[in-house]
Amino acid sequence: MERECINLYLKNVSVFNGHDEEVLPAQNILIEEGRFAKIGHTVPSSQNVHTLDMTGKFLMPGLIDAHFHAYASDLDFAKLDQLPQTYHALKGSELLSGALRRGFTTVRDVGGADYGLWQGLEDGLFTGPRLFYAGKALSQTGGHGDMRPPSLEPCACGSSGMLTKVVDGVDNIRAAAREELRRGASHIKVFVSGGISSPSDPIWSLQYSDPELEAVVDEVTRRGAYVVAHAYTPEAIARSVKAGIRSIEHANLITPEVAGEAQAAGAFVVPTLITYDSLGRYGHETGAPDTMIAKLDEVASKGLESIRICREAGVKIGFGTDLLGELHKFQRQEILLRSKVETPFQILNSATAVNAELMGLEREIGIIQEGTFADFLMLNTNPLQELSSLANGEAIEAVYQSGRRVG
Repeated sequence: MERECINLYLKNVSVFNGHDEEVLPAQNILIEEGRFAKIGHTVPSSQNVHTLDMTGKFLMPGLIDAHFHAYASDLDFAKLDQLPQTYHALKGSELLSGALRRGFTTVRDVGGADYGLWQGLEDGLFTGPRLFYAGKALSQTGGHGDMRPPSLEPCACGSSGMLTKVVDGVDNIRAAAREELRRGASHIKVFVSGGISSPSDPIWSLQYSDPELEAVVDEVTRRGAYVVAHAYTPEAIARSVKAGIRSIEHANLITPEVAGEAQAAGAFVVPTLITYDSLGRYGHETGAPDTMIAKLDEVASKGLESIRICREAGVKIGFGTDLLGELHKFQRQEILLRSKVETPFQILNSATAVNAELMGLEREIGIIQEGTFADFLMLNTNPLQELSSLANGEAIEAVYQSGRRVG
């Protein structure tokens, strides 16, 4: 199903373009064929343009969530893995639509989403953000993506959950990466440390050998894609960076020394503070298992400090949420949590231009400039001055994707 492109002429609008630290006043913007065609004091050259007088309004790029899970519809992963694919597809479309309504015009799914969900979006079967997905995240046996309880006997058929695939050995991890890339993945995720949602691996555990990590990076970069690493501890982050992994997720326990190594290697760090905050507040009542809550304290209190460390080291910091189940509704609250240690510009730059660069899409999304997709939020307040109004949604009057109003 082809989506109709509407040519728009936005008059006299103030613009935060995602990259510059100031809001540009009184801009005129021409949108043609779903992209920003002219920005400045331009006037439309055709009569076939819908004009909007936006005096007193503000524009900013659509938000980007670089750590999303469309198929994480429940906080209990054991339950999640027992649900049929049809349910996941329906629930995933609902979660994506909700993200778009909250102002996220692009999401990077780092475990779970697949070609079918992407194709449904492309065909207009439902409305949602631009979707870039990893397919199933790769885990070693007993790693963060291995959700089998210790009591379960191993199966010769292997193990694959809704969000993850268990795979061991250099040859097998190469084959697994190739398979996810064949199925349309734009990036591949691996687990390099323990995590809070899995039952059998402590946070401090170091996962995958150096040869395995180097093998997956080799496979993926030769395809023109990149690798994402779940890594909490300094040792796990350092190993990931050394192997050539581009995107470090969470990084709560990072040290200044390791942050310096990440900066020197050109790696990005994607914090996910809201998942710990919302789990701590509402985890029990929304079905989180006791093992998840018990592990939470090990990393939750270190999130803000990790951002301070990365900022001081000059690391490029992205923006993600990693929310599960009912907690997806708190997606924008990541903005407020980060405001305790970052400026409004730093936060919104992370959620737009930096995330676009991380994903290799800086010429397509995340910034309002001539040639990029016209994905933007129409606001009634200056986002650099009224950050809380953006976070709670009061400032958002409309959400546009490719120049079409979608929310």
